[in-house]
Amino acid sequence: MDHIEKLESRSIHILREAYSEFKDLCMLWSIGKDSTVMLWLARKAFFGHVPFPLVHIDTCFKIKEMIEYRDKLAMMYNLDLIYGKNEKALEEKMTFPDGNCSRIRCCELLKTQALTDMLNGTGVRYRLNHTTGKYERENGGRPFTGVIAGVRADEEGSRSKERYFSPRGTNNDWDIANQPPEFWDQYKTDFKPGTHVRIHPLLDWTEVDIWEYIRREGIPTVSLYYDNGNGKRYRSLGCWPCTSPISSTAKNVGEIIEELKSGKLKNIGERSGREQDKEDGGGLEELRKGGYM
Repeated sequence: MDHIEKLESRSIHILREAYSEFKDLCMLWSIGKDSTVMLWLARKAFFGHVPFPLVHIDTCFKIKEMIEYRDKLAMMYNLDLIYGKNEKALEEKMTFPDGNCSRIRCCELLKTQALTDMLNGTGVRYRLNHTTGKYERENGGRPFTGVIAGVRADEEGSRSKERYFSPRGTNNDWDIANQPPEFWDQYKTDFKPGTHVRIHPLLDWTEVDIWEYIRREGIPTVSLYYDNGNGKRYRSLGCWPCTSPISSTAKNVGEIIEELKSGKLKNIGERSGREQDKEDGGGLEELRKGGYM
């Protein structure tokens, strides 16, 4: 068993453990490479079927190709896909693109608050109807206390402090100092009833591992990750007003892997194009303490 196979095996084990231990379970799907690999692993873990809902938080400022890709895969894989959004903030134009708040505040409203309301069952949800191919509005719904997320420890500093099974407060806030130890393959899953838990099957994967796995498995990814002729590509995906591409001529998965292994990007952070990180002091710890993905 090689390195990638070992990572795959551990991730599948964690996904199955989460499904076994947590009744109200969902998986966050940002449409990026990491959460799409996680989706692929879930389909492998459960023999082609994903037995829990996929949750997407739509800020209404995502790049168009991302939403098109989301809907295409949801229909193709017959996913139970739900998206939520902070309609109040959007209606009141309390967003950075509208010029009424900072990038950090915009993230807090359109991502963190929308996610909290979605998970608690207090916010508006839109669920994909596979017969019509349209999303139907639902008012509230059952809360999700187990949340699978595509966090990688090497992507950004605060993520390196996560556990595979990480408890959160009732408002999805994160107490970094109060996390259970995890030794070898021993994970704490017996939390008291009502505890919100984030599950991170990709925690030990690196950016190169993700792309190696995408190549090995032939996983479809958004075209934004590749140079389409202008010498630029996105390395990390987010909202269009706050996400910039990098200079790169990598036009396919193999060229991305070669670029990463060459060391060309060693001094450029994976999320260097995400402007809200810079506003948060170069990291996301404060945002993530409050529940940010």
